[in-house]
Amino acid sequence: MTAQSHALPLAGKSALVTGGAGGIGSASAEALLRDGCSVVLMGRRRDTLEQARSRLLPAANGGARIALSVGDAMQSDDVRHAVALAAEFNGRFDICVSTVGIGSLTPLIMHDEHSVMQQIANNVQPTFLAIRHSIPLMAANGGGSIVCISSEAASRPSAWLSIYTTAKAAVEGLVKAAANELGRHKIRVNAVRPGPTRTDATTDMFLQQNILDHYFSRALGRLGEPADIGAAVRYLAGPESSWVTGESLAVNGGGDLHFPVDATLWVTGYLGQEVMDKVLAGIDPAA
Repeated sequence: MTAQSHALPLAGKSALVTGGAGGIGSASAEALLRDGCSVVLMGRRRDTLEQARSRLLPAANGGARIALSVGDAMQSDDVRHAVALAAEFNGRFDICVSTVGIGSLTPLIMHDEHSVMQQIANNVQPTFLAIRHSIPLMAANGGGSIVCISSEAASRPSAWLSIYTTAKAAVEGLVKAAANELGRHKIRVNAVRPGPTRTDATTDMFLQQNILDHYFSRALGRLGEPADIGAAVRYLAGPESSWVTGESLAVNGGGDLHFPVDATLWVTGYLGQEVMDKVLAGIDPAA
C-alpha cells in the first residue's frame, strides 16, 4: 500500500452497495471510495451500473476498486453472490449499504392486501437479505457495519403514505433487532432516515410548487442532495461511529421541526379529481 492509502480511514476495506446505480447508492459508494474502500455496486441493469462506475472511478483513492454485480436485491442468491464478490477484493467483507426500497403516494382506501404486502416486501426484503448474507463474512473477520436506508416517513406519518410508513417502520424495527442480536459479533446495524432528496425517483414530486414551498420552508431552506445522505452513510459505515448501533439517523434539513407535507394536490393530479373526491369522502373508488 502507498503512504496515502495508509492514511485513508477505510483503506483495505471492502463494501457492497445495493441499488448502487441510484442517486443515494452511488453517492454512498463515492463517499466510501474516497476514503479508500473498494466497492461492489449491485443493481438490476448492467448499463446503468457501468455508467455509475465510470462516474465514480475518479473518486477512488488509495487503490480502491469498483466491481459490478448484476442482480436483484430481492433475490437471496443474487445478494449472496454480491457479498461474496465484495469479499474477493481484500479477503474480507466489512461494509454493506442497503439502499433498495420503494413506496408510493396511495390513499389507504385504494390499497388491498396484495398491494400492502408487496410494498412491505419491497422495503423489508432487500434490507433483510443484505443483513442476512452479511453476517457470516463479517463475523468471520471480527465485525462490520451494515447501513440501511429508511425514510423520515418511518417516524413522521403523513396522508397518502400510510403503507410506506408501515414498511419503513418495519425496516427500522429490523435494524434495531438485528443490531441487538449481532452485537456479539461486533456487527453494527444502523439506518439513515433521509428527508426529501433530489434523485431520479423524486423528480416528479418536486415539480409540484406547493410541495417545493413546503420543503424550502424547513429550517435549512433547501432540498437534500444524494451527497448529504452519502455522507451520513459514510459516517455510520466507518470507524468514527464505532460505538453507534441500532440507530436511525435523520438527515432531513430539520424536517422533524415541521408538520409533514400535504401532498393532496399532487395525489389529486395523478388520480383525478373525481377519484380524489371519493377518497376524501371515504368512498372506495373501485366499488
